[in-house]
Order: sequence, then structure tokens, then C-alpha cells
Amino acid sequence: MSQSRLRRAVVALTALPLLALGAGQAVAAPAPAPAPAAASKVTAIEDEVARTLAASLADPALRERLRTATAAAPAGAELTPLAAGLSGATARGLAATAARADRAVATAKGLGDLGPLLRVQLADPSMRAALDAGAAPLVAIAGTDEHARTVRAYDTAGRARGLDAATLPTRPVYLVDIDTAKALTAGIDLLQRELTARGIAPAAPQSSAPQSSAAQVPTAQAAAGWWGTKITSVRVNDDEEPWFKGAAEMFSLVSGFGPDGKVRVDSVAMPYLQYDGTVYYPNQILVNWSNYKYNLADVVLMEDDGDTNYLALAQAVAAVLLTIADQGAYIPLVNAVLAALPASWWTDDPDYVESWYTLARTSTGRLNGARGNGWMTVEPYWVSQL
Repeated sequence: MSQSRLRRAVVALTALPLLALGAGQAVAAPAPAPAPAAASKVTAIEDEVARTLAASLADPALRERLRTATAAAPAGAELTPLAAGLSGATARGLAATAARADRAVATAKGLGDLGPLLRVQLADPSMRAALDAGAAPLVAIAGTDEHARTVRAYDTAGRARGLDAATLPTRPVYLVDIDTAKALTAGIDLLQRELTARGIAPAAPQSSAPQSSAAQVPTAQAAAGWWGTKITSVRVNDDEEPWFKGAAEMFSLVSGFGPDGKVRVDSVAMPYLQYDGTVYYPNQILVNWSNYKYNLADVVLMEDDGDTNYLALAQAVAAVLLTIADQGAYIPLVNAVLAALPASWWTDDPDYVESWYTLARTSTGRLNGARGNGWMTVEPYWVSQL
């Protein structure tokens, strides 16, 4: 697409020093791992599917089916159902390959079978005219490395072609990508279940009335609702605009101390936050303050870059945060969350997007992120029971 994909979120980071978390408490951040010599597991799966799809497009029926399907679904057509809907050995072979790849991707992300996950889209709408005129398309993957100088694409003979990553090709290019919206929904559910099972995100207390709320809401309502922090607008910055990126899928990890004095993390899906340089107005509740002991919490914004393993993320975060004890005062937890990520997840393409420290229940207005890569405007919001 002509708009840049935000590849600055979910689990790979820059090096962090020893992080002091309070008197006598520290977490040692792992040293960054060297860049992997081979493609990541999910990227390798996508690349194989791209090569198979390109060769399959020598079949005129399949080629026409893909052309019409992507015109009807510009955001991406599910590959497995598309191929399964056609007869012939080529289509059957592609459907079988795509179905195996769907399962392999779900497994690599720590998820169960989600059905079709891989989808195909035209890299840029401007390519539609050439495609409709009969130009032979290439097939590539929506890569994760926004700093790549070349993009590998395949032709109908299965041969690899190098495309300039900085220049939109004149030849039509299909991109194979993951339905990250579907993966994100399942991943957030898994993440929250795993954190809860490990005591990091316990259920909210039976009485959800916030402390000291009587002065701001009628007494009769104080026991029938809770205070939240609502995002009224949000924007993430990114200077890159490679043509081979798709839309991002973002989520936040909100951390603080629960009423029981234990660290808790709540995962919040933000599927609307897809492109850099765009202001979104979600009116989304980010924090439920009845779940927290102190009037402060931290937020880490991340992205599912396709390779995110939600089970491993939950295990890593829980392993570090369970060692932090409440000392009777607020302790920033952003650095601990970042340090918890395994060194194997550190790549040349960071998935950590932004972070906000010391978000308070009374916070109002624009809050700039700590790394200068984004901002959000917030306001207190009273959620009353019906």
C-alpha cells in the first residue's frame, strides 16, 4: 500500500540498562541478540506461500479469481477459501498449501486453529488498471523490515525477482499477509487468560466503586460504576513509507498494582490504530481504575508484526513482574515490561511503539509518549451501571 505500515510494536526492542524498580529491586535487561541469519518462522511460511501462489497464477482461472476477489476486498481476500472455491489440480494444490500455512502460522503465534489466516491484497490501488489490462502480476509478502532496500517477489515461473523497496513498481504486485485483526483478537484473549492464570491480571473486585469518587459523582452512583481513562484521540509517528507494508494491528499493555498489592497487566486491543501520521478518535476506555490500588498506571503500546507469539509474551512478562512487590508506593513498570521480552524477539525492526509513564485517573489533555513516537489525548470518564 502507499501508506506506511507501523512496524514499531509488540515484542522486539532496543537494549535497556539495569532497571531500578524500587528500593532493593532491579531487573536486568537481556543483551540484544544478533540479527537472525534466517527469516523468522512466520515470514518463512508467508514466503513459501507467496512462491506457490505466484506459480499458481499461471492458471488463468485462478488468476482471474484472485483479480476479482482482491477488487471486491481491497483490504485482503482470504487465500484458502479463494483457492478452495475453484476446481483443478493447481487450485487444489494451492488450497492445501494455504491451509497448512494457516495452521502453521497460528501455531507459531501460540494460538489454536483460527481457520484462514493468510490473505492476499494488491500492493497499491494504482496497480489495478495494469492488472485489469492483463499485466502479469508478481507476488511478494508484506515484509516486516521497513528498512529493507529490496523486496523479493516471485513470477508465475516461481523465479525470484528483486524489487526496489523505495519505489512503487509499475508491474502489479500481490502481497501475502496475515489477517492480523483476527490474530490480534485471539491473541489478546489468550494473553489475558495466561496473565490471569499467572496472577498478573486477576479479576476485578466485586465492588467496583472507585475511592474518593463521592465528591465527583452523586453518592448513590458511587457504588454503581467506576472511573476510567478514555482515549479521545491518538496518533503515532513514523517517517518510513515503503510500498510493501499493510495496515498495523496495535494493542496496549496497561500495568500497575491491583487492589491486592500484586502487579497486574491488562491488555487492550486497538485495532483501529493502523497507519502512521493519522489521528484517530476512538473514544476508547484504556484504564479501569477500579482494578488498581494507586492513582497511577503505565502504558506500553505494541504491534502484532505477524511473528508475535502471545503465549510466549504472557509467560515472559509474568516471569519478571511476579518478582516485583508492592512497597506502599507507585513504582513505574514500563521498563520492567520491556525488559521482560526475550532476547530472541529483538530484531532490526522494533515492534515496541511507544510508552506512557504515570498515567493518572485525573490525567486530561495531550500526553506525549516517552520515546517521542506518538501522543494521545485522554480524559477521565465515569462508567455508570445501567
